[in-house]
Amino acid sequence: MSNGKSMADYWRANLRLLVICLTIWFIVSFGFGILLAGPLNAISIAGYPLGFWFAQQGSIYTFIALIFFYAWKMNQLDREFDVHED
Repeated sequence: MSNGKSMADYWRANLRLLVICLTIWFIVSFGFGILLAGPLNAISIAGYPLGFWFAQQGSIYTFIALIFFYAWKMNQLDREFDVHED
C-alpha cells in the first residue's frame, strides 16, 4: 500500500461495510419479515400482506441488492487502498 494507508485501515473499512450490509439484511429479514409482520400485514402489495411479502420476497431481493452493493463498494475500497486486481 503505497498511498499511506495501512492494512488495518483497509480491514476496518471492510468490516464496517460488512456490518452495515448485515445489519440492513437483519432488519429487513428478521425485523420486517417476523417482528413487524403483524403491523405490516395491514398494507398489501399485489394482494399479499406486506409482512408476508417481506418474509418471502423482500428479504431475498434485499439480499441480492446487498450482494451487488457490497461488490461495487469493495471494488472502490480496493482501489482506494491500492489492493485491486489489475
